Amino acid sequence: MTKTDVSGLSQLGTKVDLPQNPEEAVLERVPSGHGGTDFVVRFTAPEFTSLCPMTGQPDFAHLVIDYVPDGWLVESKSLKLFLHSFRNHGAFHEDCTIDIAKRLVSLLSPKWLRIGAYWYPRGGIPIDVFWQTGSPPEGVWLPDQGVPTYRGRG
Repeated sequence: MTKTDVSGLSQLGTKVDLPQNPEEAVLERVPSGHGGTDFVVRFTAPEFTSLCPMTGQPDFAHLVIDYVPDGWLVESKSLKLFLHSFRNHGAFHEDCTIDIAKRLVSLLSPKWLRIGAYWYPRGGIPIDVFWQTGSPPEGVWLPDQGVPTYRGRG
């Protein structure tokens, strides 16, 4: 059994104030402990919230983040706090989605990462944003993201 070194983490196991914006949020990582083994890590945030940069009204999305580690895992509490920091952040759907993905890529240098952001309708139009770093490693199992496209009522 692999034991993960968490000695360098500043947020896990402590009371932490919520970051006021994504720039202030601290993302942390831990060693994977499974070098040489390709596997997919999935985080799902079904209640992601940000603000419309034009109206200040809340926008809601269902995020699905999949990645294949290459030495590092994102520490989940820091990811939760990072995602929460968007609640007071005004940005377009596309910007929020790509900024989250690029921040994770910068932190982790994964073998592969994809994000699916399924935004609830604004002005009657749902906006879904998808991004990935390239092709996934051969042989990894990638389940469907499991979020149906918006169909409205009926």
